[in-house]
Amino acid sequence: MVRLTRLNHAPIVLNSDLIERIDITPDTVITLTNGEILRVRESPEEVVRRVMDYRRKIYGPPEISGSAQAPPDDGPEAEE
Repeated sequence: MVRLTRLNHAPIVLNSDLIERIDITPDTVITLTNGEILRVRESPEEVVRRVMDYRRKIYGPPEISGSAQAPPDDGPEAEE
């Protein structure tokens, strides 16, 4: 879900999976898969950045914190 702002300054939270396309007119126009059209204050580049940030947060690799690391791979020779 990405937070955007309608032209009248009303905040909305959009399910980014529903975006079909983003058109650039004087306004940013988002067409959803159900045919609904949203006009937002953010630029198309900002909308794409927010969608990418959201997807990285949800689907990206887990962040490594501290000094925890994977144990070294000693290879098949280690089994002997």
